[in-house]
Amino acid sequence: MLKKLRLNFSSLFGLLLLVLSLWAIANELRQYNYRDILNSLAAIPKSRLSWAIWLTALGYVVMIGYDILGFSYINRSLSWNKIALTNFISSAFSNTIGFALLTGSAIRYRFYSTWGVSAVAIAQVIAFANFTFWLGMFAVAGFLFLINPIKIPTQLHLPFATVRPIGVIFILLVAVYLLGSIFIRQTLIIRGHEFRFPSFKISLAQVAISSFDWILAAAVLYALLPSNISLSYLDFLGIYLLAMFAGVVSNVPGGLGVFETIILLILSSKVSAAEVLGSMLAYRGIYYFLPLLVAAGLLGLYEMRFRTGNLQK
Repeated sequence: MLKKLRLNFSSLFGLLLLVLSLWAIANELRQYNYRDILNSLAAIPKSRLSWAIWLTALGYVVMIGYDILGFSYINRSLSWNKIALTNFISSAFSNTIGFALLTGSAIRYRFYSTWGVSAVAIAQVIAFANFTFWLGMFAVAGFLFLINPIKIPTQLHLPFATVRPIGVIFILLVAVYLLGSIFIRQTLIIRGHEFRFPSFKISLAQVAISSFDWILAAAVLYALLPSNISLSYLDFLGIYLLAMFAGVVSNVPGGLGVFETIILLILSSKVSAAEVLGSMLAYRGIYYFLPLLVAAGLLGLYEMRFRTGNLQK
């Protein structure tokens, strides 16, 4: 009953954030005609669209490292092509639909269990991959928020003016994790669950792979921004990470609305909101929906082959 209440609260909270975000976006764009947005979308050069597609492809290749490291952590072996297929489909679905612990986990269980991986091992890989995802966010955002603390829009009503305090917290979390991987070798029991720090080598690989993933994801949107915007990639990376962190925490599918709100609030002083939204629509299409279409096709082909194989037995 308690779990059901928590799930309902999480869903309602996410829905509330989505509604508030859409209201904020509508308020920011009320001075523009929808044709302005469509024109901004159509004005993106093909070369920039091509760059965005290639960066997206590279980003999804990097994400495969999450599961490869996860299997290394639990000392299990599985062919890389199987890991790559599973990770790509689960990442595409969880990135776009949201609720990664439900969508991505279900897909991983569907594939890995078919190939003889135990439920406990799958759960360990899932937990490891999700934790790795956050490590990269904390490492890159923590570093950037400390050296280049961007101002937080007053509309967000946060208790501090810049992201520097968030950066301090993020860096401390990463440092504690890395130190734990060096000095804590015994198994920890947390709420009845066993937790074992990976080796320092694997921990560093977690930070490196996830950081590269976040850097590439931001580069996709940066490639699609209007060419007349006076903003360096490092400055934009900090803005992107703040917006994405808020979007992921909100549990709204793909951070939809929450992510756009923060980007618009910060960049609207540098370039028209219609142009920014046009770039973000292209980003949604390339980074989220295009991989989802490919993943859905691969999932369909796999299921057809799996059922055909069962019928022939």
